[in-house]
Amino acid sequence: MTAPFDRAPSRLHNTQLSFDSLGTPLSEVTFVIVDLETTGTRAGQSEITEIGAVKTRGGEVIGEFQSLVKPERSVISPFVARLTGITHAMVDDAPSITSVLPSFLEFSIGAVLVAHNAPFDIGFLRSACERLDYHWPGPTVLDTVTLARRVVGRDEVRNHKLSTLAAHFGTDVAPDHRALSDARATGELLHHLFERFGGYGVTTLEELSTVRQSGWAKRQAKSHLAKGVPPEPGVYMFLDGTRRVLYIGKSANMARRVRGYFNASENRGRMAEMITAAQEVSCLPCAHALEAEVREIRLIGELAPPYNRRSKNPERNSWIVLSDELFPRLSVVRSDSAIERAPAPPLGPFRSRKSAQAVKELLDTLYPVKRCTTTVTERRLAAHRPCVSAQLGQCGGPCAGVTDADEYRRSIGELFALMSGDLSSLHRLGTERMRRLADESRFETAAEVRDGLRAAVTTASRAEEVSALRAVPELVALAPGPDTGWDLAVIRHGRLAGAGHVSARGNLSEALTALRSTAEWVPAPGPLPRASDSLPEETRLLAGWLKTAELVSAGSIDGPGWSLPRSGANYHAQASGMVRLGDPV
Repeated sequence: MTAPFDRAPSRLHNTQLSFDSLGTPLSEVTFVIVDLETTGTRAGQSEITEIGAVKTRGGEVIGEFQSLVKPERSVISPFVARLTGITHAMVDDAPSITSVLPSFLEFSIGAVLVAHNAPFDIGFLRSACERLDYHWPGPTVLDTVTLARRVVGRDEVRNHKLSTLAAHFGTDVAPDHRALSDARATGELLHHLFERFGGYGVTTLEELSTVRQSGWAKRQAKSHLAKGVPPEPGVYMFLDGTRRVLYIGKSANMARRVRGYFNASENRGRMAEMITAAQEVSCLPCAHALEAEVREIRLIGELAPPYNRRSKNPERNSWIVLSDELFPRLSVVRSDSAIERAPAPPLGPFRSRKSAQAVKELLDTLYPVKRCTTTVTERRLAAHRPCVSAQLGQCGGPCAGVTDADEYRRSIGELFALMSGDLSSLHRLGTERMRRLADESRFETAAEVRDGLRAAVTTASRAEEVSALRAVPELVALAPGPDTGWDLAVIRHGRLAGAGHVSARGNLSEALTALRSTAEWVPAPGPLPRASDSLPEETRLLAGWLKTAELVSAGSIDGPGWSLPRSGANYHAQASGMVRLGDPV
């Protein structure tokens, strides 16, 4: 029977799964299957609300552990409460992680830890140990997601979620987003997977450690492609036999990153397929990591390599605009023509159509704007019939009896102001709606309004930052390099026009003068953003880098030529002087 996976040579065993005694049968290993419920997804910021664990050996349950945990610094959101069923009232009298964690560590001592999506659960446990100054024992860890992907193909299951796999194998316990139930289901899943691996002759923990994704051996055979890749910042491109670009990546150390594609840690199926087809690696060295990131963005947009997910839909940004009609309505668009025809500036860009649609629905709720897609003209105004939303009091304009176009536009004047950058009405109306919903105990809907407000404000803030930076004709900035020296950048109208690196501060003045004189010319942007323009992504990247950089202007840095302003990265340099980010220019 041909195994649907590869095994690494014994010298490449994963050290995390090594034992002093080789060849330990799986039936003789003690496993502790653990599952956590938390207030969020980020270890170190979110907190554990429940720990559930099952201890097994030889397929038999020999112990269980379960405890709710009272969060100390964070709250349980309505979404999490609805998902897990754990509320603040349930954990109000529960012990804190300070007392629960030592009990769990004692319960699991000497065992192999198992979890479904182990990096999540183990990450929270390790973070809690670090925060509380408890010793993390560094146990052997198995991830049932990784194991399932090796022996349960997509021809059997649509995905490898715990609920999907539990239903596929018919576990006695169904996962329900409670820690102990999910741990029990994961334990059953683990033994079903052991049966699968046993059919391929994998019966020991050490043999299990050699299991790698199918195609791993083929990737190893291509490892010679990494030879000659320089250990410096830059962009690397994998090419096929016709020199077509398959994949583009960037790294501060190209040699180390490219070598990573050929070892066992690279388990993405798409990358295995790409490496199999690759015949060459081409490199574009850069002055520093910032330039590498910028050039990666540009090259992906220009070449659309098939294995870069970002290049699958280059016009992925979405915008919210007011339509160009007698009674304007809000719509989500991706075309330049719709933005150009709009009677007000667009709101965006949003990184997904889904997030843009959620904000649009919120604005439809907060403002008396027409919702229906029926185009109303002066000729058809008298015959217009209210839409279904109007019967629920949710559509403005003609549907609500407003038949004068000027009067309608006055009624949505605050919406026009919002599209032009004034968020005051959004904050006021959104806060009022959340308060009403909370008074009616509709907390989930209030949370949706909160999330929509956050998305709208974040997008508007990001757009203002991009617009402000694009308006600046030129600025020169520097930041300390990752090891030594200084990374230099010339930014013109929100685009990286020149990049350099100097190893000694005494050479800054000369290097800055040479860099500015050879930097790329960048034309001033148009009055409106373009949906097809990839520049906002580059400009956002540069704006983030500037927050940690120092701007320079005419003067001297250890010599004639340049000087550092006291205000640092909070200011942008212009021909006329320095302006604060976001100020009119």
